[in-house]
Amino acid sequence: MRLNVGRIGRAHGILGEATIEVRTDEPERRFAVGAEVLTEDGKLTISSARVHNGILLLGFEGINTRNDIEKLRNTLLYADVDINESGEDEDDYHVQQLIGLRAELEDGSEFGVVTDVLNLPAQDCLVIKTKSGEVLIPFVRQLVPIVDLAGKRVVVIPPVMS
Repeated sequence: MRLNVGRIGRAHGILGEATIEVRTDEPERRFAVGAEVLTEDGKLTISSARVHNGILLLGFEGINTRNDIEKLRNTLLYADVDINESGEDEDDYHVQQLIGLRAELEDGSEFGVVTDVLNLPAQDCLVIKTKSGEVLIPFVRQLVPIVDLAGKRVVVIPPVMS
């Protein structure tokens, strides 16, 4: 599956490097020197990668000037990813694996459907469409004790509203 892993930002310096808006949990793997990233118009090979003041800077083969990289500003970067490949941890999931799963309560009753996953600073949140509207549930084991991809369901413990 083709996943968006980043976006080229503004040029940095005069040698064709650009800032990168990282959209992956694995930047060291996706943006390693020699790795290829896909764009809408083809592919780019990464020739340099470094972090400067907390911002990822990438250089690409064949792009050697500020003007060249500036032409690629806002270009989305993609990687072909096997979303069924197991991650480093047993609790690693791709967003695409979670969207569409049935959300059930602990007693097995229907709660809703996962429609999105928000990547927030504290933790990810499942967006669940219920009959009464959207509910956000922090994606932590205490509130989402079961993720059953084969059964296409998650078990959730929604927060108590007072």
